[in-house]
Amino acid sequence: LDMSNNLLHHSGADVQCQWAESLTELDLSSNQLADAVFECLPVNIQKLDLQNNQISSVPKGVADLKSLEELNLASNRLADLPGCSDFPSLQFLNIELNSILTPSADFFQSCPRVRELQAGHNPFKCSCELQDFIRVERQTGGKLFGWPSAYVCEYPEGLRGTELKDFHLSELACNTTLLLVTALLLTLVLVAVVAFLCIYLDVPWYVRMTWQWTQTKRRAWHNHPKEQETVLQFHAFISYSERDAPWVKDQLIPNLEKGEGGVQLCQHERNFIPGKSIVENIINCIEKSYKSIFVLSPNFVQSEWCHYELYFAHHKLFSENSNSLILILLEPIPPYVIPARYHKLKALMAKRTYLEWPKERSKHALFWANLRAAI
Repeated sequence: LDMSNNLLHHSGADVQCQWAESLTELDLSSNQLADAVFECLPVNIQKLDLQNNQISSVPKGVADLKSLEELNLASNRLADLPGCSDFPSLQFLNIELNSILTPSADFFQSCPRVRELQAGHNPFKCSCELQDFIRVERQTGGKLFGWPSAYVCEYPEGLRGTELKDFHLSELACNTTLLLVTALLLTLVLVAVVAFLCIYLDVPWYVRMTWQWTQTKRRAWHNHPKEQETVLQFHAFISYSERDAPWVKDQLIPNLEKGEGGVQLCQHERNFIPGKSIVENIINCIEKSYKSIFVLSPNFVQSEWCHYELYFAHHKLFSENSNSLILILLEPIPPYVIPARYHKLKALMAKRTYLEWPKERSKHALFWANLRAAI
């Protein structure tokens, strides 16, 4: 029976449909039929042509067409492939020129008897979901009629015109679980690396010191808002290890402070203000001193307080862009003795000239002259 190219429509409003049981081929193409047509079809139909209608979906459980072998649904409004639960004998399906973006990948599993699927000329959206459909074609081989020329990407814009056989996405891009696991592993590795670098470079210590420096400056601002410009009271602040104190007290201080025009030195034992924290005293003394003298030795790099003093003096050097550091090498320091967090000291010793304390007594006078000139 051929009833194509008419204005037929079916509302499906409880209208009883009766067809001759002998009818096996029916052509209803180019009419105005919608989804309800599946409620009114011959039960023994084998070949059904419904192309160029207004069908948007194939309702499940409405028509039980056990003998249907060939179904033509081209040029309709379908958004996906129909299942075969109502068409167990289906072998040929034409679903070209519909609105299918990402056809279901499990079609061939649900329709094991289908030998040929004609699904080309649809506006395929090339995404991860379509990857599964392409993979099915590679596995089944030859079941897609018109492959590959009739199967072309329509979306996204950048892939328009690309044949589906040439469209590839990595497993990582499409597998959400794998992507999350990879991202988690990368995050853990990144956190581990950052934590290792923080510990190796002693970042928490520097953060703590910066916080203390900021708090000290803030307290100074609130306590003496009119005295923001620091008044220099000393020529130099001395930083040294307690183990090198005999040389500082017996050699350095007497030689620099003696005579007319002697250098006025700031020493923690006599110039730190009682009641204030050690860190606050260090900051105040460095800021009130024109220069900062560091007596370097293996003992120096083992001292925690010397590290504080070096840090704040280095901070002043960069914040004020001043040439305020004087390095005295009392004893040679092997590189392996310097802890990793003293990278600033390593950089200073590499870039800045330091005065080396001579063991020969005859050279002492020249050493003191050079130190005075540096101050």
